[in-house]
Amino acid sequence: MANAYADRYLGESEHLPLARAIYGEMRKYPIISPHGHVDASMILANQNFSDPVALLMAPDHYILRMLHSQGVKYDQLAKNSPEENWALLAQNWKLFRSTPSRIWFQEILATLFDVSEILAPENAAKIYSQINVKLQSAEFKPQALFKKFNIELLATTDATADSLDAHIELSKIDLGGRIIPTFRPDGVSDPERLDWKSNLADLGKRNGIEITSFANLLAALRKARAHFKDNGATATDHGVFSARTLKLEGSEVERLFAKALTGTATGSELDDFRAAILFEHALMAADDGLVMQIHPGSLRNYDAEVFAKFGPDKGFDIPVATTYTRELQPLLNAVGKHPNFKAVIFTLDESTYARELAPLAGAYPALRLGPPWWFHDSLNGLERWREAVTETAGYYNTVGFIDDTRAFASIPVRHDVARRFDSGYLAREVSRHRITENEAMELAGDLAYNLSKDFFNL
Repeated sequence: MANAYADRYLGESEHLPLARAIYGEMRKYPIISPHGHVDASMILANQNFSDPVALLMAPDHYILRMLHSQGVKYDQLAKNSPEENWALLAQNWKLFRSTPSRIWFQEILATLFDVSEILAPENAAKIYSQINVKLQSAEFKPQALFKKFNIELLATTDATADSLDAHIELSKIDLGGRIIPTFRPDGVSDPERLDWKSNLADLGKRNGIEITSFANLLAALRKARAHFKDNGATATDHGVFSARTLKLEGSEVERLFAKALTGTATGSELDDFRAAILFEHALMAADDGLVMQIHPGSLRNYDAEVFAKFGPDKGFDIPVATTYTRELQPLLNAVGKHPNFKAVIFTLDESTYARELAPLAGAYPALRLGPPWWFHDSLNGLERWREAVTETAGYYNTVGFIDDTRAFASIPVRHDVARRFDSGYLAREVSRHRITENEAMELAGDLAYNLSKDFFNL
């Protein structure tokens, strides 16, 4: 039984000896996490997590949405005590069978809290108590956990007007690794956001520029990007509805900005504005070298009532169909071969892997494919992705694994599960005579560590 647990997710039994060897090589490497959403101020404050729910359940939108799908109300979760919510999760744990949420959660319990049992109503109180006791110890404060997780680098996600004070203070602390910001300009790039004008005002105030024109917006963005870069940032992050880009003359973009500012822009004009500013973000990336991450295709805050009452990131961001070839053509014609431009493309639409994304990344030196994202960052999702993109893009036009999580405790288990999957996949490729054992062992270090470190300039 112990061997079976040790070999979890390594693939078919006939490939296990080699998969174990590849995994042994992968696990030597520390974690590079260039795209995530953990709050830097939480790590700086270094306070013990209040309870198991605050650590493991509340920040995980996968868990929240699954419970809601079976009738659990967000109002109920908000009113319950942590113990009541834990009991509710245990009562509904069967919902998560064969899901990645189940894998990550049980991996955390086993590897971090020495809990080998499957969560159930009859053991929920005991497991809660066992976790809670550990959470109150010094070894389970965020900074101690950061070291325990063997994280070499963790990137956060930060708004354009962020002072980065938390990052500046964290840079003075010996964490055994680095925490760096990532520039996220979504708040000032989409005029349909309710907070767009206030975000413009904050960005302008932070940089001493009154944003009354598109030119001034670009000037403020350039100053903000420089501030981020000065404090360790190597990338930007763009959560857009569409990957569409558009090259426009300055006067035309100014007209669109003015109409957006006065609230008179039509729907198509707002679409053009979003496409034009994404294009401008790419030009700025070619200037300053910050790696551009683009992840389109989510209709965010889909449920109006949940968003109004409880805010974003509660499980109601729903994927839509997306395309990339025509949408990215203006951007790639402008900077796709620029020596200073790098971009990582993610998708929620798996139909585009082989049809569009792999061919684009397989041709343009500036492009890399991000791994399966969001609903597809799972064992099955990783397999579908590898099978769809490898023949066209290879391994070296990807960037390794990205955890994309705000659930701090899930970072090491997500990377470990991905490394286990890749070990099994590479072992199978050897058995199919597509790569040699020596090549598989070299790929182990590249997929686990080198691809992300190199492409994100870390």
